[in-house]
Amino acid sequence: MEKFVQKTFPHGVHFHDNKELSKEQAIEVMPLASDVFISVSQHIGAPSTPIVKAGDQVVKGQLIADAVGGLGSKVYASVCGEVVGIVKKVGAAGGMADHIHIKTSEQQDQVISLPALETKDKESVLNRIFEAGIVGMGGAGFPTNVKLKPAKPVDTLIINGAECEPYITCDYRLMLEKANEVIAGAKYLAMACGIEKVVFGIEANKMDCAQLFADLGADVVVLKKKYPQGAEKDLIVAVNGRRVPCGGLPMDVGVVVQNIATAYAAYEAVELDKPCYERLMTVSGRAINSTKNIIVANGTRYSDIIEYCGGLKDDVCKLISGGPMMGFAVVDTSISTTKTTGSLLALTAKETNLDKPTNCINCGRCAKACPMSLMPMYMDFYTLAGDYDTAVKYGVMNCFECGSCAYVCPARRQIVQSVRLCKKKLRERKK
Repeated sequence: MEKFVQKTFPHGVHFHDNKELSKEQAIEVMPLASDVFISVSQHIGAPSTPIVKAGDQVVKGQLIADAVGGLGSKVYASVCGEVVGIVKKVGAAGGMADHIHIKTSEQQDQVISLPALETKDKESVLNRIFEAGIVGMGGAGFPTNVKLKPAKPVDTLIINGAECEPYITCDYRLMLEKANEVIAGAKYLAMACGIEKVVFGIEANKMDCAQLFADLGADVVVLKKKYPQGAEKDLIVAVNGRRVPCGGLPMDVGVVVQNIATAYAAYEAVELDKPCYERLMTVSGRAINSTKNIIVANGTRYSDIIEYCGGLKDDVCKLISGGPMMGFAVVDTSISTTKTTGSLLALTAKETNLDKPTNCINCGRCAKACPMSLMPMYMDFYTLAGDYDTAVKYGVMNCFECGSCAYVCPARRQIVQSVRLCKKKLRERKK
């Protein structure tokens, strides 16, 4: 048994992770739903352009929406069936987007694969990642091929295996059940970057994964169990001690960061010629009848996932898409999964905080918890006062909305919502 030294970053918060609800649930494949609604906006950047229309017959793995611009990403059919049409639907974050509605056919034996790679060198792997439509599957959705072409020299690829949000266990199961494939995918990501050094950052509540990866020859750094240990900039500090400057990017300190699920998707694209049209996600919380880690076809409605997991319990209080710290409350279960959907949580009243916010008491706990060493209380105050420029001076654009400030706030201030409002107002001002 290898003895690991646990590393971490300054500040952050500690809480019970609730991962015991689903961590022992092995990966299973959810049966296809009768209909899927595949969003053309599943990534940072311009929406993909649909290349199918109502009445078209499509096959699983077929390109149905093509990439647009430098931050574009291709979208593939996740089922065999007939295109019903293109409809506008709300997404998990609340915005409206075009969705390609496909009626699933009974016959699902046809699958289109990408052309087999003749050689596996830097350029062919990088192009394969683009052709497969792979984006950052940890939640950000940044097109992976773009991230693998940094404008500055890099020497290290860090694979994020922290999975620090409570409840979520899909990356844990992927590391445990598909370790060789994840390691192979990470090597392909490094190859596409033109670097050799790959480090896996794995949080201490997954020591079985850390030991397994070390036994397989991977370079592993064990991270202390703390939130937000998996945040990109905090992860870099913990793994190799480099600090990304305010307003900077990981490449400014010679690093590229990718998620465990993204590495696995790269393996599937390069080794199995498989485009990205399904993903592993966690369904958890004490208000769902059966917690699971399931592979779900892209575009599956949350209502179908809930039904497959045995339905909701009577004491359900809130549904969350994503983690409880950075996810979004769901008010409509017709919302569909995307490439970045890592979890769906059904929480009881005891698992949620329903207290109404009160006035700030100037205790400073938010500043002490902030992993970016910002002043959240002032960002909140000046945003609500409409003074967005002063909020910027206090670092609102450097906040990645982890929610640590709101978690520790005794006044229950909705600081993250203030940060998002400020950023929205600043974007509107630029138009």
